[in-house]
Amino acid sequence: MSDTTASMTDAERDEQERLILDSVDRFLDRHVRPVALKLEHDDAYPDEIVERMKELGLFGATIPEEYGGLGLRPSTYAKMIERISSVWMSLSGIINSHLIMAFIVTKTGTEEQKAAFLPRFATGELRGGLALTEPDCGTDLQAIRTVAKRDGDDYVINGSKTWITNGIQGSCFALLVKTDPTAQPRHKGMTMFLAEKGPGFQVSRKLEKLGYKGIDSAELVFEDYRVPADRLIGGVEGRGMACAISGLELGRVNVAARGVGVAQAALDESVKYSQQRKTFGKPIHEHQAVAMKLADMATRVSAARLLVQQAAKALDRGERCDYEAGMAKLFASEAAVENSLDAMRIHGGYGYSKEFVVERLYRDAPLLCIGEGTNEIQRIIIAKRLIEQNPV
Repeated sequence: MSDTTASMTDAERDEQERLILDSVDRFLDRHVRPVALKLEHDDAYPDEIVERMKELGLFGATIPEEYGGLGLRPSTYAKMIERISSVWMSLSGIINSHLIMAFIVTKTGTEEQKAAFLPRFATGELRGGLALTEPDCGTDLQAIRTVAKRDGDDYVINGSKTWITNGIQGSCFALLVKTDPTAQPRHKGMTMFLAEKGPGFQVSRKLEKLGYKGIDSAELVFEDYRVPADRLIGGVEGRGMACAISGLELGRVNVAARGVGVAQAALDESVKYSQQRKTFGKPIHEHQAVAMKLADMATRVSAARLLVQQAAKALDRGERCDYEAGMAKLFASEAAVENSLDAMRIHGGYGYSKEFVVERLYRDAPLLCIGEGTNEIQRIIIAKRLIEQNPV
């Protein structure tokens, strides 16, 4: 958070938040809602929308103001992501992966790296994301095989990454590698670089997905790719795992906020449809089975939103929040899945039709249980922290 933002009163922060969220709502209503269904079905990258996102400053949402960003608190950012995801979840990924990279530079980069990269990230001149996952390595990041070897003033990188958001359209990535593959424990041999596209950096293919369409997920290949040594984030080898973890806290809050947005959209569509659709002479919301589903859906949304704000406010305060973020991500993503299925059941055959939003929500929601650490991993993190906080 910038000094300017930190010095604001609570009332001033609340007013800033209201103005920003109002502008996001207008942007979504005018430029996203009318075209989201077609772009998603065509799996078409939303170039025009991305340009408008640049104009709004969304690529600098959490970047400090002194570097040209909006300097938003994570709690405000989470509310923004919830709104975007309720209209079209894919847009949230275009922003989030990019902002995780920026968050890592803000928290762990050198002053020179902050000055050189954050202003360009904030305008969207340089856009990209986080390159962690490999073909044989997802949850166990310490098992990565991409290697960087020092060669004079450069490092030479060889390896591959997969499921990289913004991999095709992006131009710069926070790239996790091994600088010492023999190190024990393994994380001490891991390092992260700011890697811009260039010779030796190839996009091998676009990966097709069940949902989360319109945003590019790609496989990246590095063959004798040279990156200057001053692009090593933080300037010291062996801190790559710490960089990744610092970014994933923001990422998990984001994914949790997406879950709230998808769950809210499923609820909104269901409430509207239940008042329009009639069976046995009355609107279907008057049937007890439907009414109970609506009640459960609304409860999930409210509970998930509270958990997300709890985690986001811990980030606002600069506190460790893997416990809170893990619970928020776990609950909100499961709420999105359950609400999307309930919405499909309430809509009946129409819920299975591509003419309605519900089938998209049903396809998008499961990703949230996998991305930024599976929900099984979140349960392990929560339990471990619970025991740490309550020693016998």
